Amino acid sequence: MATGKSKNQSSLVLHKVIMVGSGGVGKSALTLQFMYDEFVEDYEPTKADSYRKKVVLDGEEVQIDILDTAGQEDYAAIRDNYFRSGEGFLLVFSITEHESFTATSEFREQIMRVKAENDTIPLLVVGNKSDLEDRRQVSLDEIRAKAEEWGVQYVETSAKTRANVDKATWKSPWVAMAPGLGQY
Repeated sequence: MATGKSKNQSSLVLHKVIMVGSGGVGKSALTLQFMYDEFVEDYEPTKADSYRKKVVLDGEEVQIDILDTAGQEDYAAIRDNYFRSGEGFLLVFSITEHESFTATSEFREQIMRVKAENDTIPLLVVGNKSDLEDRRQVSLDEIRAKAEEWGVQYVETSAKTRANVDKATWKSPWVAMAPGLGQY
């Protein structure tokens, strides 16, 4: 941002983050925890909701626009449009549901297909529901192997306890996107 510009909402740099994953993995819960510091226990399927928040990244105020997408297969056809506009993607799964982890591969393939012209696409694999460790169905070894194969970072979160919510929702994707951007 140029020096002397007012820091009103329209002059701030805007980063678009897209939350993708199967239904019921906690995408909305993570988003609401990040936006409002609240945990919503009840699951209501999302069609698509957009949220915007100002944050400080590397000492500069920026806006993060989070698109919380529908995980249900009924909405797969409209995902391409969302993916085209995204700059960073959070591939969210539940550590308590192996099928949701397997589905991250399909979501990644769809993103890669839509964003094919991009050399690097900032992706972060997010294992949610870490507060339910006793119900874990996806091993850390399996997750780390997949993240390494894809060349991305892995963050484990809990929307319920707020563990790593900020790190997952806005800090890590931008450091992954622009390693020279600085610390958070």
